[in-house]
Amino acid sequence: MQTVSEIIVDTLVKAGAKRCYGIVGDTINHFTSAVRTSDLEWIHVRHEEVGAFAAGGESYLTGELSVCAGTAGPGSLHFINGIFESHRNGAPVVLIASRIDRAEQGFGYPQEVDQQKLYEQCSVFCETMTHPEQARRMIVQAAQTALTRGGVAVVQISGDLFKEKSKDSLPWSVHRPEWLARPSDSELDALAKKINAAKNITIYGGIGCRHAHDEVVKLGQHLAAPIAHTTKSKEFLEYDNPCHVGMTGILGNPAGYRAMETCDLLLCLGTDFAYTQFYPEKATIIQIDAEAPHLGRRAPVDMGLVGHVGPTIEALLPRLKARTDSTFLDDLLERYKKDREEMKSRGKEKDPSLIHPQFVAQTLNKLADEDAVFTADGGACMVWMLRDLTANGKRSFLTSLSHGTMANAYPQALGMAKAYPGRQVIAMCGDGGMTMLMGDLLTLVQEKIPLKVLVFNNNSLGFVEMEQRIEGLLDSYTDLHNPDFGRVAEACGISGASIESADQLEESMKRWLATDGPALLSVPTNRVELVMPPEVTAQQVTSTALFGLKAILNGRADEVVDLLRDNFLR
Repeated sequence: MQTVSEIIVDTLVKAGAKRCYGIVGDTINHFTSAVRTSDLEWIHVRHEEVGAFAAGGESYLTGELSVCAGTAGPGSLHFINGIFESHRNGAPVVLIASRIDRAEQGFGYPQEVDQQKLYEQCSVFCETMTHPEQARRMIVQAAQTALTRGGVAVVQISGDLFKEKSKDSLPWSVHRPEWLARPSDSELDALAKKINAAKNITIYGGIGCRHAHDEVVKLGQHLAAPIAHTTKSKEFLEYDNPCHVGMTGILGNPAGYRAMETCDLLLCLGTDFAYTQFYPEKATIIQIDAEAPHLGRRAPVDMGLVGHVGPTIEALLPRLKARTDSTFLDDLLERYKKDREEMKSRGKEKDPSLIHPQFVAQTLNKLADEDAVFTADGGACMVWMLRDLTANGKRSFLTSLSHGTMANAYPQALGMAKAYPGRQVIAMCGDGGMTMLMGDLLTLVQEKIPLKVLVFNNNSLGFVEMEQRIEGLLDSYTDLHNPDFGRVAEACGISGASIESADQLEESMKRWLATDGPALLSVPTNRVELVMPPEVTAQQVTSTALFGLKAILNGRADEVVDLLRDNFLR
């Protein structure tokens, strides 16, 4: 006979889980006691939200199961933002969400929370364990669902149930079938007919191309088609790709934008990119996705097919005519070359006292390892990661794109560094994100995690400030009164440094990256840096001008000068 706690831990370990992130306490004390005597490593975080981000970061990078666990009521509730993030990026995580003892449920007992209503909207599995004999069976189903569907599985367990015993007589186990899907032959014939009849074809790749780099590139070359990609698929489609023309969307570049806007046929492969305004209005749109509910939900499509990207391309290619006219592709490749040159020029520093964030990111790109792992906070930091860091087939990237949260970067990187202790893991943090969850810098020390934290310190919620100005509004409530982050890190027991000028950056960054153990580098970056979209509309110009007029009328003319000097006159 084993306790429910022992059975749960044993099942999770057999499902491949290596770490559990959380904070100990009352309702999970028996569970953590079982963890202590098992092969499952407990990572003691200071805030449960960090634990959820860390577990999700680990699972996103490895594709394997990770676990987080928390106490009843407030403890379990603190996980929810990180759980939403993992659910939306498909990371396989199991949350053990404990509840108050069964005898007290339904009577308004302290810390009683209906977790079902909360977690069923951000999980692929959400059930309550009510009997000891359910222990192995339910955890198997939770782990199997998280791994095969890609997302979070939540199991709610009352504190008193953890210490009960079970015969555990049936050998329930996790199954991970490998399956491949492609459209039917008749659908492929119809698809090939449309592609062969089109003149200018653009391929638009999303996260569904994660394991199909070679097939997508082969298709692009066969059709002489430019390949644009979503922000999520940068890591998988940017490198070794002679048809690559960049990203689209607000964070994209003109070549990627034009590839979408000027094609006759847009072939969307494994993408669920959310912003309808960046899809072409007149082109024929064909979408191929492994998830049928994704078809046509972002833009009207002329043909929607279910299939994994790699197998579908392999079955489709013999049906397609090879193209020799590469005029459409060549024009966009030339435009993309100009895009890269322009992005690089925005990182050049003429004034050492003014540090542009692009300069920081480009310096990091030059000095970081070939197989480095990067995370970035939602907001401006994700822009510099996506635009200024180079994917090479070995590097990994993660930011909060579907959930769009702040403070995700170093918590996610924490879990990634635990999963890959031999790789360089770097978190690109905004000052707003860093101060939101700064307490878990102590976790880096306590758990001896050699994470490298880079703080873009512009004393503001910079992305929000930019949004307000683009709308023609005076920026409001975005100021941040920050500490010296380098000294804060030192006080926590982390190697910390803060620089003051661009001349100091490269040598400081070399020392920071070479540090044994965790290290933090804080860089003061230009506050009024605009995130320029791939195409600047008349409305955006008018709105920015309106901000300038309002700023002058409110005695803030110096900010207008800074905006012009730092973004348009350099």
